[in-house]
Amino acid sequence: MDRIVEEALRYLGASGADEALRRRAQEAAQLAAAHGAPRWRYAVFDLIHTPDGVALPGAGLVLPGNTAGRMLAECSRAVLLLCTLGLTYDSWLRGLQKRDMALAALADSCGSALVEQGCDRAQEEIAARFPDLYLTDRFSPGYGDLPLSVQPALCRAAGGVSLGVYVTESYLMNPQKTVSAVIGLAAAPQRARIRGCAYCALRSQCTMRREGSCCDA
Repeated sequence: MDRIVEEALRYLGASGADEALRRRAQEAAQLAAAHGAPRWRYAVFDLIHTPDGVALPGAGLVLPGNTAGRMLAECSRAVLLLCTLGLTYDSWLRGLQKRDMALAALADSCGSALVEQGCDRAQEEIAARFPDLYLTDRFSPGYGDLPLSVQPALCRAAGGVSLGVYVTESYLMNPQKTVSAVIGLAAAPQRARIRGCAYCALRSQCTMRREGSCCDA
């Protein structure tokens, strides 16, 4: 729970929060965990490097651009991952916003931290399933030059229907606390390739970046 609190405060740009705010964040984290447990699905596909991008024929998906090509350069397969807290969490958070906006803001950030924690656990599960292979960093549509327009096909291929996840016409995912990601599988150890603010789709609105820090610190 302490990790969720720390991550939530970082998302809010309040890493140096006083004790009173930390107690409220702890309350929010406990409530968030009670109303939303991360659930995930993933699927593994062979990949082919083509002039149009990295193709996953089994998924009916092409990942265009330099980011996917660089991340998956040494990979023979890719994992498409979805992780969500579900619609129940969204509904609970909307109700909390009507009663206590300050607590809801903390709970919203705690939800983001929870779903990322779910992605970490899913990645551990994938690593255990493929002990002879090496995983790349996970990366998502919106990072680098990988467009959000790949979301619908990625969501379908990863098992979004079974999770109750769908993509809107503007390529946003619903439920709101949902993360999609691509992870490469390679025969050799993989170095980190896309760390840093320059690759983040949220860089223009990031509170941490405005304060001179980053989430990869």
